Formats: sequence, structure tokens, C-alpha cells
Amino acid sequence: MNPRICFYFQVHQPYRLRDLRITEVGQGKADYFDSEKNHQIFRKVAEKCYLPANALMLELVEKYPDFHICYSLSGVFMDQCKEYGPDVLESFQKLAATGKVEFLAETYYHSLASVVSLEEYCEQVTKHVRTTEELFGMTPKVFRNTELIYNNEIAQIARLMGFNGIIAEGADSHLEGRNPNDLFRPPTFRLPAEQEKIVRANRPLQKRARDIAVLLKNYKLSDDVAFRFSDKSWVGYPLDAGTFTDWLMQSGGKNANLFMDYETFGEHQWEDTGIFDFLRELPAIWQERGIQAVTPSQVIADWKKEHTHEYDVHETISWADMERDLSAWTGNHIQDAALSSIYALESQVKGTGNKGLIEAWRRLLTSDHFYYMCTKYWSDGDVHKYFSPYDSPYEAYRRYSHALADLRSRLSA
Repeated sequence: MNPRICFYFQVHQPYRLRDLRITEVGQGKADYFDSEKNHQIFRKVAEKCYLPANALMLELVEKYPDFHICYSLSGVFMDQCKEYGPDVLESFQKLAATGKVEFLAETYYHSLASVVSLEEYCEQVTKHVRTTEELFGMTPKVFRNTELIYNNEIAQIARLMGFNGIIAEGADSHLEGRNPNDLFRPPTFRLPAEQEKIVRANRPLQKRARDIAVLLKNYKLSDDVAFRFSDKSWVGYPLDAGTFTDWLMQSGGKNANLFMDYETFGEHQWEDTGIFDFLRELPAIWQERGIQAVTPSQVIADWKKEHTHEYDVHETISWADMERDLSAWTGNHIQDAALSSIYALESQVKGTGNKGLIEAWRRLLTSDHFYYMCTKYWSDGDVHKYFSPYDSPYEAYRRYSHALADLRSRLSA
């Protein structure tokens, strides 16, 4: 039996920091974010990826009856759509109108709140759900945490929030030889009463789900497209749609979960690599071979009564780097100092009731800021360097520190 394909794309752009001079700190009028650069990068990626990829996806979902896709749009990306790209937002809304596209919930500010502040975490998820409803007319039923950060506790929190599914990394250390293409569930346990109380007070969906399914990313097949597609030294180069479909059919299990950044198409893998032609050919070949492309909710609805495997994850995992843990964001002293300092201001910032101040604080929670401060070497370091808009991790920390110092000054005033 051929596995079904679950095509899921993460869409995110952070608000990058401007070079706030030390003489500006404490003046009470500082804007922490580089509007010109954020606008420039957004439009560049829109022209290379979002607009052509969305046009192609719309063509494919309308042409092929069994082709469905799924997106998770961060809240800060949706904000930038309103600010810099109404045409991009409209193109996603056209996809939503087909009824063949699912939108997932996540943290609005693409933050690490799930491992730092449960209250802020719940508030961000609720804000994301409400915004998705407003913009796309649908209520997310499946959750995708920032950077696929996951553990047993996060899964149960998502269930209490009302979600019936959660996306996670298929980490070999926890699969223990099992196939990531199967459906999994977390161990059953109760959260501490205090945590349950916080979640109930900030629940984005009306009532908690009875069970929650875990859909695991097949990182080997996903990375063949997202990272290796244009690598001429790779043994699989050049990759064509037929060969990739063969690999999918040989992967076993019931559902191959292909999860990747949407910027794969046109931005990370440029158009001249053939990535759009590759994507255009996939649904035609899948239709010939009787392969369906389904959404996470379709997977969960069809399998909810069938046997699932337990995915027991006590320590926190993510998609990132060789370690697949939190070290991409918390692996050195400057990252830890920045992270602890910004969250230490939570009660004070929220206590001001100042919407502009709260918004600035929350945009400083975005995980990318800490990712740019990573000081790893070798291949992991190269990936961090590729994504960073700054010359070095220490420049990222300097800019963040100046913004943090000004925020503290505004709070004191």
C-alpha cells in the first residue's frame, strides 16, 4: 500500500533589529526594528518564493483532486503581510478559499515561550488562532510549536488547549528504529494543577481534546528537497520527481510527512535549480501512481480509531542542528543571558498596559534573535550564518542588548 503524503510548509519572517546606537538608548523614542531591511527582505522573498509558489500551489490544488497542502504562518509573518505585502496575503487567502488547504496554529511571535513562560505561550497561541480565523476563515485544529520544539508536556498542553494533533520532529533517538511515517501519541499523564489552571484560563479552543495525535517529520526525505536538492556533490543529484516518488513509496508506513520551510521554493533553492518544475511534476506522478496528498487533519480523522505508537520524549527536542535540541537558541552564554533577560521583564511590561511597549517586547521574543547569536562551528555554524542578517553572533547580541537596555529604560521611566 502506497503511503499518503502530508505536505506541510512553515512560513515565517522575523522583524530584524536595526543598529540602535548607544546614544539613542534611554531617549524613550527608539524603534528597535529595521523597517527598511525588513521591507526589502520581505519583498525579495515575496517575488522569489511566496507569489510564484502560491500561484503554482493554487494551480495544483485546483487541477488535482487528491492534492492537499498545509501551512503554518507565523503571526509576525502575517503582520508583515499586512504591512509590506497585501498581495502575498491575498494569495494565501485564495489558497484558503479552495477548501483544500489547512492552516495550523503556532506561537504568534514564533517564540520560545513554551519552555520559558506558560502564560505567555498560551496567550500567543490564542492570538494566533484568532488571527487565523480572521484572515482565513478557519479555526486551526492541529498545532505546530516554534521550531518543532516538543516534549511530552508540550503535547499535553496542546491537548488541553483543544488541539487534536501536534507536529514534531521524527528524532531517531526517540523513534528507536520505528518508522516516522506512522502515527504516534504521547504518553498519558496529567499536568500539575497549576499548569492546567493557566491553560484553562487561556485556552484558544472551546474545550480540551480527549486525545492528541503526533505527526512526525520524515526529516531524511524532507531534507532531500529542502537542503540537498541543488547540492551537486550529493549522491542523489540531480533529483527528479519520479525518483523522489520512488523513495516515498519505498519509505513504508502509512503517511510520509514532508515538512519544510516554504522559502525552500525559490529562495533557498533558486528557480534555476529546477525546484518549481520539480514541484509542478509531483502531483501528476502521484496521481498516476494512486498516491494522495493529504492535510494533517485528514490523517488524524482517518486514523483516530487505529493503533498508534507511543512517542515518549522527556527531554525537549526540535528540528535544529545535529543535536535536535534547544542548543541552536540556548547553547552559549550570550543566548542564555539575552533569553533570561527579556523574559524577566514579562510581568513589568504587561503591567504597563501599553500596547506599543508590549508589542515591541513580544517581537523581541522571536526565536530568530537567539538563533543569530549561535556560535557553533562546522556545518551547523554555516547554516546559522546563512540565515543571519548580521556580520557575527556578537553583532546580533550587541543590537539585541541595546534594544533590551532601552526597553528597561522605558519601563523605569
